[in-house]
Amino acid sequence: MSGLRMNVFKVGLEALYLTSAHRLMRPYVGGVGAILMLHHVRPARQQEFAPNALLEITPDYLEGVVERVRAGGFDIVTLDEAHDRLAAGEEGRPFVAFTFDDGYRDNAEFAYPILKKHGVPFTIYLPTSFMDHEGELWWLVLEHTVRTQRAVTASIAGQTVHFDCSNAQLKREAFGEIYWWLRSLPETELRAYVRDLSARHGIDFRDICRDLCMTWDEVRALGSDPLVTFGAHTIDHLMLAKFPEETVRREMAASRERIEAELGRRIDHFAYPVGDPTSAGPREFAMARDLGFKTAVTTRPGLLFPEHRDHLTALPRVSLNGYFQSLRYVDVLLSGAAFAVFNRFRRVNAA
Repeated sequence: MSGLRMNVFKVGLEALYLTSAHRLMRPYVGGVGAILMLHHVRPARQQEFAPNALLEITPDYLEGVVERVRAGGFDIVTLDEAHDRLAAGEEGRPFVAFTFDDGYRDNAEFAYPILKKHGVPFTIYLPTSFMDHEGELWWLVLEHTVRTQRAVTASIAGQTVHFDCSNAQLKREAFGEIYWWLRSLPETELRAYVRDLSARHGIDFRDICRDLCMTWDEVRALGSDPLVTFGAHTIDHLMLAKFPEETVRREMAASRERIEAELGRRIDHFAYPVGDPTSAGPREFAMARDLGFKTAVTTRPGLLFPEHRDHLTALPRVSLNGYFQSLRYVDVLLSGAAFAVFNRFRRVNAA
């Protein structure tokens, strides 16, 4: 999301809150529940250059969200219960499920103590190569490369481009230009490009993975608490819609099999990496269903409605965005008002 779009969205959230329009709209657009999406939870870092800051929230904010959700009359449930309520077509008390993507170590270090304190069940989606510390967190590798260099030389669309990265603003400009060009490439080319770019600047992508992601032993230790559920998130965190069917099926099925083998428990839930319409669509939704996953979640924004009982492998989520760490925004988002406008009042978007 660009800076302009974020500012517009924030203005919209403020307007809905200050006018109390979200309260008036909630009975009509509030749905039956929500799945919250989180990535990193860690203390605030004072960094002028932080292009992936939307993916991290502070522990204090997480605790505030838990308290706010309960004060708002929501049940906090496991994904299994969310599935059962949707499948049964129940429309009782609204519910919220907490989910975390990617298996970051800070989930265990900072998020878990808060969730344990409040008795909150949650799910972590694991890309198995991340737990093996061989995963390519290319968006973070790119950030680290730009952050640590005063200049970056990149080849973009056949042209050699030299980026001055001597201050935070120039770093933001360089990152943005490289990032969005990369997103236009086939993912195999994208990953090879970032791997080469980082290596030429003395950075090993595996170091980022080792530093940020849990080991299998750490996953097992965390999973000893019955509050914790694990889901599959592919092997290599691929944007599945960009790959052939056989690759997609292998990524989905083999990741579940590996997690089940490592943890000795059944894996019923799945999350599509990146999860936007360019990364997961009807083919992937059908495949997740055929493979027997009870639920599969996207990153498409929205609440859950009774109609989602027919689309359990194409579920939307509510992102707890690091740029919007205000508890009043939680009220607005869980009212459904912002999503109703954003989704043009469509309850389900599985296309």
